[in-house]
Amino acid sequence: MMEKIKFTNDQLNKLNSKKGLRNLFSKDSLNLPRTLRYIEYEKKLEKLQIELIKMQTWAIQNNERIIILFEGRDAAGKGGAIRRATERINPRNFRIVALSRPTSEERTQWYFQRYVNQFPKEGEIVFFDRSWYNRAVLEPVNDFCTDQEHETFMNQVNDFERMITESGTRLVKIYMSISKREQAKRFTDIKADPLKQWKMSSVDEKAQELWDDYTFYKDKMFANAKNGQLFKIIKANRKTSARIQVIQHILKLVPYDKNIEI
Repeated sequence: MMEKIKFTNDQLNKLNSKKGLRNLFSKDSLNLPRTLRYIEYEKKLEKLQIELIKMQTWAIQNNERIIILFEGRDAAGKGGAIRRATERINPRNFRIVALSRPTSEERTQWYFQRYVNQFPKEGEIVFFDRSWYNRAVLEPVNDFCTDQEHETFMNQVNDFERMITESGTRLVKIYMSISKREQAKRFTDIKADPLKQWKMSSVDEKAQELWDDYTFYKDKMFANAKNGQLFKIIKANRKTSARIQVIQHILKLVPYDKNIEI
């Protein structure tokens, strides 16, 4: 026998709203509590996106330069969090940077050079979907760098970031964390979806097998960051909660004028 669920008038109004009905009937099976959670999520997200518009307006007016970098396990939701953070702000004053493998010319340069080339100009926000921290975790796990190159990076990165912030650029560092089981589930979903299959790379294919190796280098990265600027670790098994936390952290770290007119 199906258990009866009691709803308040407010909850019923939410379910009967355009957003509520759209979400309710977009799934294979009706799930009223899930729909209510999603409506609440969208309300929170909208309020936070208004604050992001204020933050960007403040950055433009004050010639601020802001870097927000995202690291984390494969399939942890970095791209989705970046999309929610950027979908309402002015596209002329932000960029998303997701660099591919370095070219043969870039491999002859100082490691940080190609990232510096992407840094923001005055009044601009740059979101890095993975960053120079590739050399801290992804590269050593997959033998894309030597032990010496990894050690050199670890010795230089805190000074590098100190130069960034001392030169007036604001730096926000976010690490999105998921469980091994959740990562496996997301990989299965990606492989089954023709619209998402392009997301799976050869590196992703080995992520489960190399889970413990990633953990080892991730822990070294966090330990090293204690001598510099720390990461904000976001537990991202639930995507909606993680996206809210990401935006809240950005707004907390950037001292924008909350009363600015937009």
